[in-house]
Amino acid sequence: MIDRRALLGAGLGGCALSLPALHAQAQDNWPSKPIRIVVGFAAGGATDISTRVMQPKLSALLGQPVVIDNRPGAGGNIATDVVVHAAADGYTFLMGTIGALAINPTLYGNLSFDPQRDLVPVSMAGNVLNVLVVPADRPWRSVADLIAAAKARPDTITYGSSGVGGAGHLAGALLDQMAGLKTVHVPYRGGGPLMTDLIGGKVDYAFSTAPTALPQVQSGKLRLLAVPTAQRIRANPDVPTVAETLPGYEVQNWYALVGPKGLAPAVVARMNAALREALADPAVAGALEGQGVEPMPTSPEDLARFIREETVKWAPIVRATGAKAE
Repeated sequence: MIDRRALLGAGLGGCALSLPALHAQAQDNWPSKPIRIVVGFAAGGATDISTRVMQPKLSALLGQPVVIDNRPGAGGNIATDVVVHAAADGYTFLMGTIGALAINPTLYGNLSFDPQRDLVPVSMAGNVLNVLVVPADRPWRSVADLIAAAKARPDTITYGSSGVGGAGHLAGALLDQMAGLKTVHVPYRGGGPLMTDLIGGKVDYAFSTAPTALPQVQSGKLRLLAVPTAQRIRANPDVPTVAETLPGYEVQNWYALVGPKGLAPAVVARMNAALREALADPAVAGALEGQGVEPMPTSPEDLARFIREETVKWAPIVRATGAKAE
C-alpha cells in the first residue's frame, strides 16, 4: 500500500528544494516587461531631462521599454513613497536626488519611510552642476551685488527652488546663513515651473540645475553669476564660485538610482551594469555633460555609504537654517 503521507511529504520536499532554482530562473528572465523609473519632479526639470537622456540607451541594453513616470511634489517624497510601496520585482525604480535620499529625512518630521531602510541602492547616476542665476533685467552682476541688495532690503529679495529640501533650497538657505541675509524662499513643483517664473521675473534669483538654466542663459533671458562648487568648473572657467565671495561655501547636487526594499541582488547587479554601460556611452555622457551633469556610476555599496554620509552632513545644516516641511 502506498503511504499517502510519505508521498505528500516527498512532494512538498521536492517543491521546497526547487524554489531557489525557480527564483533564479525568474531573475534570469528579468526584464520581461517595461521598466518604470519614477521621477519626483515635473517634466522639463533637470532630474526629468537627465533621466530621459539615459532612457533610450537603458531600453536598448535591457531589451525592454524604460518608461519615465513623473510624480512631482513634497520635495520628491511623493515619488519616493511610490517606489517604497512598489513590488520589489525589478520593474519600478526611483531616480532619487540629494533631497529625497539625504535631506528629507531631517527636513520632514512626518515621513512614513526611511530611504536608507526602505530603498535598495543601485548606482549613483550623476553629479549635477547647479548655477546661481538671476533674470536678465536684474541689475546684479556678481554674488557681491546680490548680497548687497539683499542686505539693503531684508525680507524682500526672493529665491526660487524646485522644491522644499532640494539642493536649490538649501543652497539659498546656506547663502542666507553665511552672508547674514534675510531672503524669502519660493518653492515650486520642479525645475520647469521655477524656470518659467524666474524668466518672467517673478522671483529674483535661483540656484538652478545647469540642464534647466544654461539654455536660458545662452538665450539671454537669465544672467549667470556663479557656481556653488568648491572650485571653478572646467567647462566654464570664467564663471566665479560663490566661495570666492563667501569662503567655504559649497553645495553639491546629485542623482542616484534606487529600488524598493527586497529587490533581488541579481536584478540590482544587472541594472547597475546597464546604467554603468549607458553612462559610459559617448553619446549619453556627452549629452549629460553638455547639460552640466557629470556621469558618476558607482557600486551599490558605494552608493549606500555615500547616502549615509550625505545624510549625516546635511542634518545639522538643515536644523541650523530652521528649514522645515510637513
